[in-house]
Amino acid sequence: MSEKSRICIVGGGFGGLYTALRLSEFPWSDEQKPEITLIDQSDRFLFSPLLYELITEEMQSWEIAPPFAELLAHTGVVFHQGKVTDLDIEAKRVTLKDHTTIDYDKLVLSTGGRTPVDLVSGAKEYAIPFRSLNDAYRVQEKLRLLEESDRDRLRVVVVGGGYSGVELACKVADRLGEKAKIRIVDRNDQILKDSSDFNRQTAIKALEKNQIWQDLETEVERVESDSISLTYKGQVDTIPVDLVLWTIGNQVSELIQKLPLEQNQQGLLEIEPTLLVKGRDDIFALGDAAKSYDIDGQPLPATAQVAYQQSDYCAWNLWASATNRPLLSFRYQPLGEMMTLGTDNATISGLGLKLDGPLAYVARRLVYLSRLPTLKHQLTVGFNWITQPIVELLSP
Repeated sequence: MSEKSRICIVGGGFGGLYTALRLSEFPWSDEQKPEITLIDQSDRFLFSPLLYELITEEMQSWEIAPPFAELLAHTGVVFHQGKVTDLDIEAKRVTLKDHTTIDYDKLVLSTGGRTPVDLVSGAKEYAIPFRSLNDAYRVQEKLRLLEESDRDRLRVVVVGGGYSGVELACKVADRLGEKAKIRIVDRNDQILKDSSDFNRQTAIKALEKNQIWQDLETEVERVESDSISLTYKGQVDTIPVDLVLWTIGNQVSELIQKLPLEQNQQGLLEIEPTLLVKGRDDIFALGDAAKSYDIDGQPLPATAQVAYQQSDYCAWNLWASATNRPLLSFRYQPLGEMMTLGTDNATISGLGLKLDGPLAYVARRLVYLSRLPTLKHQLTVGFNWITQPIVELLSP
């Protein structure tokens, strides 16, 4: 890297933002300190594991989606809000939609992915994904309209029986109460197929308590404005529905797909254990943009926990390459699973610990509080959590 080296990070999710923050904390000498630029389409970082709390209004958007400008203040990291329209990896130049160009020496790709809702007829028009802050706002508004309607029964279908689907179904059940009939649709023979037995059984109990139906080994055939068609063992059944929530699938951004870099069949970038893109010594990739493996060669899921841990290694390896130190191979540390199963209910399994109910709910919140991006934001959110019950108690 040159004396005035430039590091450009595309994507401000867990991988990108935390890499930038870690980089700003290293003991750079004046000669070695690079220009660090972070690019994201949004002006806010999203702490996605807590997105579900917006549905039940347990948390506010400012708590889980603080502005990048606030998080990066006094770090020396330059933030650019904008959509990347072109990435010339030979000229080492990033072009934004407003025609701004940013040159770099080292590039970090942490573009995340999107939930594909165009794989089933009608899903793009009538189903709502749950991945972004805008998605959560759309769901909130739809639930508000349903609550204000004079219907005796509200019918909600959550497509996907993974973590996101189960957590979302439980929060919607809390929000709508007994007025709603909620069902989870999943193609597998059980929900949470990749989860621990403890978390799966705890989740099943929560679903049963909330009277959430499970349509297993079932595929979505078609989505209409007021109905959904499901296929079970070759038979198609069309049922009425007021809201369809879509939580399955992960599609790599078009920006990544167009790059002349080695990719797998799903379009994920193939990377070395050091997080360098295969065949390159100037491009790192992490999070949902890359196909990641643990030390035993087993594929890792596209989760915030993986990207969070990768950011430490990515930042170290960028610093190491600038200071003539050896690069480290990524070692994933499975820290367990945490799931919210409604208001005051959660489940935690991992590191020899198994918790559920209100205690797990509090523990989960505290763990996530400790992982919020900056100490200032942690203190602000933590103080709000402490004082909020007192304010509500004193409110008329």
